[in-house]
Amino acid sequence: MLEIIYQDDHLVAINKPHGLLVHRSSIAGDAKEFALQMLRDQVGRHVSPVHRLDRKTGGLLLFAFDKGTETAMQQQFMNGEVKKRYLAVLRGHTPDQGEIDYALAKENGTLQEAFTSYVTLRRAELNVPLGKYVTSRYSLVEATPATGRMHQLRRHFAHIFHPIIGDRPHGCNKQNRLFKERWEMDTMLLHASGLGFTHPVTGEVLRLEAGVQEAFRRVYGIMGWDDLKD
Repeated sequence: MLEIIYQDDHLVAINKPHGLLVHRSSIAGDAKEFALQMLRDQVGRHVSPVHRLDRKTGGLLLFAFDKGTETAMQQQFMNGEVKKRYLAVLRGHTPDQGEIDYALAKENGTLQEAFTSYVTLRRAELNVPLGKYVTSRYSLVEATPATGRMHQLRRHFAHIFHPIIGDRPHGCNKQNRLFKERWEMDTMLLHASGLGFTHPVTGEVLRLEAGVQEAFRRVYGIMGWDDLKD
């Protein structure tokens, strides 16, 4: 059963597990379950996703029950009117806050403006040597992307040399291997924690939040951030 965060006659939001595809894809033939089909069966109605989350990203995923609502919400996302918040565990100690203004290339090479702001919530330094370092440092950040480019947060944090733990294409192979071998964890530690938008039918301002899942809670314990686990 998927965790439903919000539901009315027009919209439904879930807390998507890490590793679950939004819908069928020819590039992921190994997948047997998909959020779209699971949610449709769970609520007994047709649903359409109004935005996307990477397969490895967990958290808030919004669906519409009807075409009009789907189109209106997609327009809000395209216009940058939806406030998106993410939590990420990064390699190294990040500044207290920062902005990443770095254009990202599409598959055809065209550059698109991309902007992300973030604040650092917690830092940790573990007595775990890695490479030339005698300790391992990590940060928990809350990121707010102003644009919605492909893999934006993953690419932006890699650009400032604080890659997301568990990110394979853009991350740190040494850290990813450490997490897998020492803690048996290969989850990408990126979680869509919040969405703020205007309901396209009622006009109500909604602020939805999704709690982190088991992998994040485990990492909170490893880092000593136990007060965040609940």
